[in-house]
Amino acid sequence: MANTGLAGEEKAYVTDYDAVLLDLNLPDKDGLAILSFLRSNGRNMPVLIVSARDAARERAAGLDLGADDYIVKPFDFIELTSRIRAVVRRFYGRTNPTIMIGSLSIDPAIQTAMWGKEAIPLSPKEFDILLYLAERHPEIVSNEDIIEHTYNEEFDLFSSVLRVHISNLRRKLLAASGQNLLITIKGKGYCLWNDSER
Repeated sequence: MANTGLAGEEKAYVTDYDAVLLDLNLPDKDGLAILSFLRSNGRNMPVLIVSARDAARERAAGLDLGADDYIVKPFDFIELTSRIRAVVRRFYGRTNPTIMIGSLSIDPAIQTAMWGKEAIPLSPKEFDILLYLAERHPEIVSNEDIIEHTYNEEFDLFSSVLRVHISNLRRKLLAASGQNLLITIKGKGYCLWNDSER
């Protein structure tokens, strides 16, 4: 969260967020100028504009500068979260909202993970980690990437919390599938194993 344009611009420039909600009416710098700066400096994360500016030319200007969506205030929070999921899904090259990796399915909309037809009981943070690993599958994802995308900026990098969540997630996936689906790649990070590629 940033309450001024320049603070938001700096955060979006230095951090790889999954998505950015950008208000146009910010103190000290207009949202369209921020969007132009981000796109001209190679920042390609999804950007959703949220604004009371509802004229067609305003919406067109935002989209033409590289916004992925434009939401007019007031908006329904349910619609906003669905639009965020949609732009993130498109960013990762997916059209289906449910991520399928072999027999493992992950539904971001209802925050559930299934092995076949069996639900896997996960805490919210375990689900966030699994979802991020699934979105990046089959890549190896580093600790730093997981922390950056699933914890807030106040997270203590020296904390053992991530290891605990990974351990619990691995154990729950093993209990549901009978297989080690969460693989540790020593010195590199973690990845999910696709059971259908044996």
